[in-house]
Amino acid sequence: MITCFIRYEVDPFKREAFAEYARNWGQAIPRCGADLIGYFGPHEGSATTAYGVYNIENLAAYEAYRARLVDDPLGRANYEFARKERFILKEDRLFLKLVSGPHAELVRS
Repeated sequence: MITCFIRYEVDPFKREAFAEYARNWGQAIPRCGADLIGYFGPHEGSATTAYGVYNIENLAAYEAYRARLVDDPLGRANYEFARKERFILKEDRLFLKLVSGPHAELVRS
């Protein structure tokens, strides 16, 4: 399993447009085959940094998932929404593998 971290630089005056974009991916990404952890928008600190995070089996599965996302009606509409509204100023994608697991359970007293 690998985790995709997407780092966005968003227009600080269009954060609600990014939130709508994120909610749309909340529907399309799981339907197309990735395990969405979530989208995270600016809150405190930076007014321009946001993240999308999801798990996928491997890079081959990622390529198939991306093809399904492009063919998905909501996926296509969301790509167009972002292009038209221009709230994403920069986007970087990074794939990481969890190396600290398994984690110990939290013991509460």
